[in-house]
Amino acid sequence: MSTTPPRQTLIDLETKFWQAMVDENVDAAAALLAEPALLVSAHGALKFDRAMYGKMAQEGPMVVTSFTFSDMQVEFPTDAIGILTYRVKQGVAQRDDKAHSTEHVMHDSSTWIRVNGQWQCVMHTETPADDSMKLTAKH
Repeated sequence: MSTTPPRQTLIDLETKFWQAMVDENVDAAAALLAEPALLVSAHGALKFDRAMYGKMAQEGPMVVTSFTFSDMQVEFPTDAIGILTYRVKQGVAQRDDKAHSTEHVMHDSSTWIRVNGQWQCVMHTETPADDSMKLTAKH
């Protein structure tokens, strides 16, 4: 049994997923996904399985070249559900021109579920950061 606190476990898994994307290690990334999984981005909403993720990751025109997380928040609505929200500065490049990466800042969230003792990402969202519309908490 792991002695890593659940919050850190999910941050480590999220980091592992992103690093797998940078390394173009499709199998490592796919192994962290629930089946099916959901994605919501500027391109719309998508429901996919691991095989479809692999096809998208291997054939998509863009690749992630780097990432840096900040403002990480983790909540556990139940012992088997963890939700992360964070800001990510990501480098993205054309698959055939990785030397010319552009940087994007996004606000992301991932929902992880624990199935048979293993955490799996069941949903991920990403929204381009627009700090002119930054929300502030009111107390």
